[in-house]
Amino acid sequence: MTHPISPEHLHQALQWRYAVKKFDSHKKIPDHTWKVLEESLVLTPSSFGLQPWRFYVVTDMTVKSQFPAISWGQTQVRDASHVVVLTAKSELTTEDVERYMHSISTTRQVPLESLAGLKNVIINSLQNPPAGMTVREWNIRQVYIALGNLMTAAALLGIDTCPMEGIIPAKYDEILDCRKDGYETVVVCTLGYRAEDDKYAAAAKVRYPSEQLIFHVEQ
Repeated sequence: MTHPISPEHLHQALQWRYAVKKFDSHKKIPDHTWKVLEESLVLTPSSFGLQPWRFYVVTDMTVKSQFPAISWGQTQVRDASHVVVLTAKSELTTEDVERYMHSISTTRQVPLESLAGLKNVIINSLQNPPAGMTVREWNIRQVYIALGNLMTAAALLGIDTCPMEGIIPAKYDEILDCRKDGYETVVVCTLGYRAEDDKYAAAAKVRYPSEQLIFHVEQ
C-alpha cells in the first residue's frame, strides 16, 4: 500500500498544530479547502456507522458575534474563519436504525432483508447500551472522534484549529435551534489562521515523554 502522505509529513503537521488563542479575523479558508474539511467530518467513523451527529458550520459574523458571551469570553468563536458546532443526537430509535439499513441497502446494492441480522444487533445495543452508559452518552463520545478527525485533517492542510469545551451548550442550542431536531451541542471547533501576534504559536508543546504514555504489550 502506498501511503498518501509520508510519516514525516504527518509528524510535522501534528507538531505545527496548537490550540490557537487568537485568530486573524481577516483571513478566510478557501472554499475548496473547506469542502475537504467538511468531507473529513462526513467520513468520520462511528459505532455501527450510525453517525449520531450533526455539524453546524457558522461563518455569519452576526451569529459568530453572539458566541463569545456564551463561551467564557473567548474570542476565537468570533474571529475564526469557520466555527463548527458539533452536536450529538440525544437519542436513537428504531426508526433511525431503519433509515440506516435503507442507506446501506441503497449504497451497497444489497437486499434489505439481508441486513436483518445487523439490524437486530444494533437495536439490541440501543436497548442495552455499553455498561454504565446511556445511548446519549454513547453518542456524545462518538462526537469526539469527529472532532479529532477534523483537527488532524486541518493540520495536514495547514489550517489552524482550537477545540473548545468552555462554552454554554444550552445557549448554543438556542441560537442554532438544534434541539427541535433532536440534537444537542457537545463541543465547538474553531478553524482559520493564527494571528501573527498569538504568542502561543511559538510556545513549546508540553507533553509527557512517550515512555510514560505508550506501553507496548508484545509476545
